[in-house]
Amino acid sequence: MRILIVTDAWSPQINGVVNTLQRTVHELGEMGHDVKVIEPNLFTTFPCPTYPEIRLAWSPRRLIDQTLRDFEPDAVHIATEGPLGWTARAICWDWKVPFTTSYHTQFPEYISARFPVPLWSGYAVIRSFHKHSGRVMVTTPTMRERLERRGFKNLSLWSRGVDVERFRPDLPPIYKDLPRPIFLNVGRVAVEKNIEAFLKLDLPGSKVVVGGGPQLEELRKKYPDILFTGPKMGDELARHFSDADVFVFPSLTDTFGLVILEAMASGLPVAAFPAPGPIDIIPGSDAGVVSEDLREAALQCLKIKPETARAFALTRTWRKSAEEFFHNLTPLPAPEKERFWRRLKKRLAQLRRKRQLLPPSVSAKD
Repeated sequence: MRILIVTDAWSPQINGVVNTLQRTVHELGEMGHDVKVIEPNLFTTFPCPTYPEIRLAWSPRRLIDQTLRDFEPDAVHIATEGPLGWTARAICWDWKVPFTTSYHTQFPEYISARFPVPLWSGYAVIRSFHKHSGRVMVTTPTMRERLERRGFKNLSLWSRGVDVERFRPDLPPIYKDLPRPIFLNVGRVAVEKNIEAFLKLDLPGSKVVVGGGPQLEELRKKYPDILFTGPKMGDELARHFSDADVFVFPSLTDTFGLVILEAMASGLPVAAFPAPGPIDIIPGSDAGVVSEDLREAALQCLKIKPETARAFALTRTWRKSAEEFFHNLTPLPAPEKERFWRRLKKRLAQLRRKRQLLPPSVSAKD
């Protein structure tokens, strides 16, 4: 199949959404599919408000329009609710091209955490974005239930995987002279990640935070006894996981928490609140503890063997995740797709000729 993916999240951004999409594209290619990605690096961009490291595309309609016509995809997936996502959604809706979407981020909660915006209004906007999607892919049963209560339709599960070759327990140590045990958090350093719930815990040993974000410098000054490494990638990131003892995940707003699986693959048990993501991954895995008392959960994790956490992560592969993604796509019907693109091109050509024949002061719509 020819699969077109439109996303506002792509490298050099460092987050779980980018990791998930890039691994999915790779696995789909390995499965024999032809995948094209429309992402911000193809456009002039501007910084996202409050997140300047995230670049948003400016005026993307022409390129998305042209790519759809040239590529003639069998399926279109719109991954994010940013400028590229909204533009692609509008084009697909105008042309009656079926598409799917995915819900990676709880934007209503993120916005409400930063601005005086009611939660219901944020959900109204995001719900309208996904309204005409053939399938809205969500990470966990808990997120599906939450979104159903918010009025979302056509929800399907799309799980996540982990690179167990990169993230493993036997990597060279990186934390020199830090008192043990080492409690680790990896992720964006931002208010919606609830990181201070981890930083305030009375725990033995050391705490380490790996990641960048708008709160990084503020929290470095506020908690001088905690090691903030800044953002790390690739093999260096894997070493930070491997040399810790417990992973602490305080977020209440993530839809999954890909770092949970990366920690487990590295032999780290995970302590977390009973929030979406952790509550779907950890209970029954024997690889972590979920509790409203995050300190107690972290201390209990010290009793869990690294091999137990690693064994659970080995059951979660990116190939399985990509197969779920492919199953959830809503492709054009095979007997129809060639005729569909021929008819669309003919219709667009007619509209262009009509515009060329009209006087400059009269629009095609008039």
